[in-house]
Amino acid sequence: MERPRDLVVVGASAGGVEALRDLVAGLPADFAGSVLVVLHLPPGGASALPAILRRSGPLPVTSARHGEQVKHGHIYTAPPDHHLLVDDTTIQLTHGPTENGHRPAIDTLFRSAARSRGPAATGVVLSGALDDGTTGLELIKARGGLAGVQEPEDALYRGMPDNALARVRMDFILPAKEMGPTLAVYVREMVDIDGTATLSEIDEAEVLASVSGLSPPNGGPEVVEVSKPSGLACPDCQGVLFSLDGRDTRYRCRVGHAWTAQALFEQQSREVEQALWAALRALEEQRDLATRMSHDADERGFPLVADRYRRHREERSHAVEVLRRFLYEGLTPPGKDTAGETA
Repeated sequence: MERPRDLVVVGASAGGVEALRDLVAGLPADFAGSVLVVLHLPPGGASALPAILRRSGPLPVTSARHGEQVKHGHIYTAPPDHHLLVDDTTIQLTHGPTENGHRPAIDTLFRSAARSRGPAATGVVLSGALDDGTTGLELIKARGGLAGVQEPEDALYRGMPDNALARVRMDFILPAKEMGPTLAVYVREMVDIDGTATLSEIDEAEVLASVSGLSPPNGGPEVVEVSKPSGLACPDCQGVLFSLDGRDTRYRCRVGHAWTAQALFEQQSREVEQALWAALRALEEQRDLATRMSHDADERGFPLVADRYRRHREERSHAVEVLRRFLYEGLTPPGKDTAGETA
């Protein structure tokens, strides 16, 4: 059975608004496909992205609505705090577990496109840090779809493009401004989907089945066995993280929060820094309190007690100096090696 390769799914993060504006500006008014977009957003408030993209190109742009039919010549953006998925021709919005700390998440959209459209899907990774979108893009390619990435030199943040290039064989690598005409050609191609890629259940059901031990719906593919505890804790719920592959590069906890190794490392680095700042505050307070108590002991004629608190003050002062120097000098940013290259 043949159908047009008419679904384009796009993921972007840091620097993504600029890249999305360039991509949308290059799409023609007679674009024969549909475009679904995930840009990492904070959970609260409304997104201005549809209005920004409407001013950037000729196609209508709206925030996706649950149950809406996907139309050609239309761009749909993920609303804040909801995963955007596609089930054949229908949009699904879910409030499922975060992935890499994000909801909406790029990989969630990409996996649903791969499973529901197979070869009829094209995935595009734009500017962003770390490796969001790489796993989903791998699945799109495995299902016969196309994969594209923004030229890293063209991206404001090249982490996502670089990581995708390292793991996925790309069909096109272009500046964002040049992607529109290329996508306009691809969406008119006919591909054989042979009836194996369409699933009636959405991706989130398979994800929850894989982490709860339940049978996957319809015997759905791509459900991994969660059987190897990693010894790591989920930053979102503190539950055990299970390894999703033999390389220990992807993790998911029992309730469904998902992390790549890079994103997990960055989140742990943030938590360590927060803990160190809290420790610095506590040490400074102890130092100041020891100073007051030594003065009080001196005034009351207890020199031995005063000396003990002065030693405490000196110890805390030294610890404060060491910790403050460590925090202000900082560590190598997550995702960068000592040479400054993306890991």
